[in-house]
Amino acid sequence: MVSSPVSPVRLVLSDVDGTLITPDKILTNDTIQAVRDLADAGIIFALTSARPPQGLAMFVEPLRLTTPLGALNGALMVDGELRVLEEVTIDADVTAPIIDVLRAHDLSVWLYQGADWYVLDRDGPHVQHEARGLHYEPTRRADFKGIETGVTKLVGVSDDSEASAAAAAALNKHFDTRVSATRSQSYFLDVTHLDANKGRVVRYLSNKYDVAPNDIATIGDMFNDVSMFEESGLSIAMGNADDAVQKAAHAVSRSNADEGFAHALNTFVLSQ
Repeated sequence: MVSSPVSPVRLVLSDVDGTLITPDKILTNDTIQAVRDLADAGIIFALTSARPPQGLAMFVEPLRLTTPLGALNGALMVDGELRVLEEVTIDADVTAPIIDVLRAHDLSVWLYQGADWYVLDRDGPHVQHEARGLHYEPTRRADFKGIETGVTKLVGVSDDSEASAAAAAALNKHFDTRVSATRSQSYFLDVTHLDANKGRVVRYLSNKYDVAPNDIATIGDMFNDVSMFEESGLSIAMGNADDAVQKAAHAVSRSNADEGFAHALNTFVLSQ
């Protein structure tokens, strides 16, 4: 872990899957109460996720969110009614080459254009699992020709971690100045514009609410959360996070199977 900060927290930015919700995708009563305790303490709360906007809408009401949502790893900023506030897209000329790299490593490919989700195989790995979690279905296409522009995120999907790691290395080698390729789940390799990451969400919220980055706390569990750790004054990794993610944070909480999110807020934020 990195050295702990001393600045008081004025804003908390949290990841969703593996962090805010349980492994069964449940928003627990303790989590809801912890977020409400933040509001009572005058601390702003916001969400960012690799999920598309539709997959974040379900949290707006129970958590009483009034802040922008950082969807698709920050490539798409939307308000509570899912209206686009800002968008960062992959350069059209590299979309097809990136897809070629993903497929060359035997990864199934998903494409997001704005908030629209496209797949080549609706029975492919994790498609139905993701659809159930997001509460909406993707659009099937025979290919991705004609939708290479305005792409907010490409996803390589595979349960073969070595194949995903090799694809990530290839993408970061050949497109390192143009895209970011990071893992948002053990089986998801997310590819976005280089400037579209969760660190950007920290900066966006810092500017919007006039809160210094040192006064922002971030909570996450995967490699795509490290960019927001690096931009915030207090970073908290979940107990279920990979060792490398935990080492990148100031503090480590419990697992998301053991009320780790509520524990993080109560121990490291609300007790300050």
